[in-house]
Amino acid sequence: MNKAYINGLGAVTPQGTVERGVLLPGILAYEEPFLQIQKPDYKKYVDAKSLRRMSKIVRMGVYAAFDAMNDAGIEQPDAILTGTGMGCQKDTEKFLNGMIDNNETFGNPTAFMQSTHNTVGARIALMLRNQNENFTYVHRTFSFESALIDSILMLADDKNNILLGGVDEITQESWQIKTHINHYKKETVNGLELLNDKQPGALAGEGAMFFMLSSERNEKSYAAVRDVKTFFRPEGINEIEEQIRSFLQRNNLSANDIDLVLAGYNGDPEFDTIYLNLENSLFEKTAVGWFKHLTGDYDTASAFALTLAAKIISGEQIPEVILKKGSVKNPKTVLIYNQFRNVNHSLILLTDG
Repeated sequence: MNKAYINGLGAVTPQGTVERGVLLPGILAYEEPFLQIQKPDYKKYVDAKSLRRMSKIVRMGVYAAFDAMNDAGIEQPDAILTGTGMGCQKDTEKFLNGMIDNNETFGNPTAFMQSTHNTVGARIALMLRNQNENFTYVHRTFSFESALIDSILMLADDKNNILLGGVDEITQESWQIKTHINHYKKETVNGLELLNDKQPGALAGEGAMFFMLSSERNEKSYAAVRDVKTFFRPEGINEIEEQIRSFLQRNNLSANDIDLVLAGYNGDPEFDTIYLNLENSLFEKTAVGWFKHLTGDYDTASAFALTLAAKIISGEQIPEVILKKGSVKNPKTVLIYNQFRNVNHSLILLTDG
């Protein structure tokens, strides 16, 4: 697979926004049932009049996208690709609740128009007056990885700069629904002590991350995405190990060649054992970090891991709160491994060049 160089970053997260030269602005410790973003100054990119008509997820996505373009020094991308697992949940809830309240008559069309999953990508294109390809990928916890794979394919074909994003929001209603099926934790939990909590389910969160990808390396490049892989419903830990080994082998690497693994521990005691087993076997000699205690879990959380990995490879200092096992200085090869309830599994490999 051809490489894609990350030349610009933008993120809106529960830990604030990101900036070049600083991995995280400051670690914020939460004790909440779910984590929400720290609101940036949206007026940096959107006038007050337009801002009033934007939903939360659109504001998040627009800010992160324009931050990524500014960071890379690119004014117009050749394509805009967005991954989202749940899309505009708040507007979807407004539309559906409105149908119920009005007995399915005379519904407000605005909430419906803004509830579609491609709203974020479309708004970015409208603001840029960009008429290039614009795709939104809605594959649950494979959404961001699907967009990333297609970005790499486009760059290998005829594109020079692609704006790639991953964005999802949490709402009170969606959190309540998923606590009933034990996907999310019901009680308040301290994020920094997440692995000590024995409630079923994950700590829920949200975020918007965008990346300016290019086929060419330049002085602004953070890191290179070397390869991406997804796999579905492995039969057991042995198959998971084999999938990871084969992924590394096709890139002429072994587990011992990885400087840092960013694992998707989310606080669910049933499924975090998958990461722990790998940590004690395949990656026994490798430093292991984690990230969902900082932003919570959501369908495109791997995009936040990509943000961290790119900035770590670029030389930014790693906070101790990210490292779960071992230590590492100046890592040049980072593997992101994420899984959703042992169903969807993904691997993203980054290198320094």
